[in-house]
Amino acid sequence: MKAQNLAERQAELEKEFSFRMSRSSGKGGQHVNKVSTRVELLFDVLNSENLTDEEKGLVIRNLAAIISQNGILQIASQDSRSQLRNKENAKAKFFERLAKALTVEKPRKKTRKPKSLNEKRLKEKKITGEKKVSRQKVNHKND
Repeated sequence: MKAQNLAERQAELEKEFSFRMSRSSGKGGQHVNKVSTRVELLFDVLNSENLTDEEKGLVIRNLAAIISQNGILQIASQDSRSQLRNKENAKAKFFERLAKALTVEKPRKKTRKPKSLNEKRLKEKKITGEKKVSRQKVNHKND
């Protein structure tokens, strides 16, 4: 899927989001204990009407770590003290991860080492060996 294609479908995908709020941990003092600022974005991958079967397969394969057994993709955000900012952060994370999951990498072509590289390595080994031989003690025998 192209990035521009994802940007065009962003509004339709956002309609399928559901959010769950809870109390956040971290900074905020007493505010943290009173207000539910942690936002968890839930997206049902298996029942999505805006993703093709091929795209669903890619998402499930590439984002398996954050997808539940029911096929629900979960992204949490609690960086900010504001619920609204955490909601926006969760959406941004979702689209970033979705775009990354839907890009198909080209298969790597195996390459061979050039013959000259191997010859150079062997030549250097030979020179090093000769240096070490020249450092050895000379054995003088009196005949």
